[in-house]
Amino acid sequence: MLKILVIDDNQPICQALQTLFSLQGYQVFCASEPALAWQKLASNDIDLVLQDMNFSAGEMHGDQGKTLFYQLRQHYPDLPIVLMTAWTQLDMVVELVKAGATDYIAKPWDDQRLLLTVANALKLKQLAVQQQRLERERQAAFAGKELCNMVFASSKMQQLLQMTLQLAPANAAVLITGPNGAGKEGIANVLHANSPRKNKPFIKVNMGALPGDLMEAELFGAEAGAYSGASKTRIGRFEAADGGTLFLDEIGNLSLAGQAKLLRVLQTGEFERLGSSQTRHTDVRVISATNSDLTAAISRGEFRQDLYYRVNVVQLQIPALCERPEDIPVLARYFLAGKKTLSRAAGQQLQSYSWPGNVRELQNVCQRALLLSSNAEIQADELGLPDNPITAKRSLDDIDRLQLEQALLQAGGVVSRAAKQLGISRQALYRRMEFYGIATP
Repeated sequence: MLKILVIDDNQPICQALQTLFSLQGYQVFCASEPALAWQKLASNDIDLVLQDMNFSAGEMHGDQGKTLFYQLRQHYPDLPIVLMTAWTQLDMVVELVKAGATDYIAKPWDDQRLLLTVANALKLKQLAVQQQRLERERQAAFAGKELCNMVFASSKMQQLLQMTLQLAPANAAVLITGPNGAGKEGIANVLHANSPRKNKPFIKVNMGALPGDLMEAELFGAEAGAYSGASKTRIGRFEAADGGTLFLDEIGNLSLAGQAKLLRVLQTGEFERLGSSQTRHTDVRVISATNSDLTAAISRGEFRQDLYYRVNVVQLQIPALCERPEDIPVLARYFLAGKKTLSRAAGQQLQSYSWPGNVRELQNVCQRALLLSSNAEIQADELGLPDNPITAKRSLDDIDRLQLEQALLQAGGVVSRAAKQLGISRQALYRRMEFYGIATP
């Protein structure tokens, strides 16, 4: 049974609230002054506090309640506190909400609104506890593993990294798919760093940055004079990566001739440098990545089907950043490296932006803001984001229960903030909360 502590010097109000909440299945404790409240808190596992702002006859300025609130927040930082008063000025209420008060209810109150406010606050507390448990589980799942500075908070990335770590000890070829800037190279690094080859070379080849006539020389090497400008012997990436891992980024850009040679290496471990007939042997694990549809390229005759099956023994799909919005704030903090913080409006703007350039674009935005902002706290207009937020595209059906609950949690239960973060109207958020059976304040 959930426990509520009512702190109010007015006995009839305490009795009325005790009756109201008891009928809903809550266990209610009452305290007429702060000293009694501390005793109740010490002897009971209280889930929520409903606190008046004045405890003495004639007191109407709310200073007593303000002092008690800050003391409670210091000793019980995770305890939901709902404030109740008929006298407190709006500026004090705003201050206390910013300081962590869950909500504010005016006297005389509406029973239904009060019950919903309390139910929502308790639900958010349960979500916070659940998130803490998931974080502990995440830390336990990745204990002793090398994550290569992969920063995340979303369940999608946790599942992807768990699969990555499961594949790391194997020698199988892996194809990493996903949009540009999403972190494909990071996943390749994790595969190598947790494999038996971790102390051997990790060699990356950006296939999209190489001219077609130099790609084979880059991969397989070339003898002096093998092509124009080749004044000395060139060691190819397969030789350089021997015993380790070769990461072929944007493999879809490899020429058909290069594909045939790559297929042979994957099948036999053998190749020849350009300009040489000497067969060489190599032992590498090949990890490939692409942002294109290789099956469509096969249909167009641009990519070999047999090579596709060789490089795609296992496929890892990394989601776009807009598909895992929980990762945006933790990534931003990582990129800012403690040098500056984000204002609330700046954080909301990061959450509402669609991130077509994914993690790489977010990193660039944070680095630019660090350079250009003259304040310790970066403001929204200093981010320099173009005007293409998710709000222009997002529909109500795109918001699932988990996203909704996380947005409410991050917004401290304030529906207007959660709606702005999700990129929908407040009315739409209320409808979605009603659809999922989530209590509304």
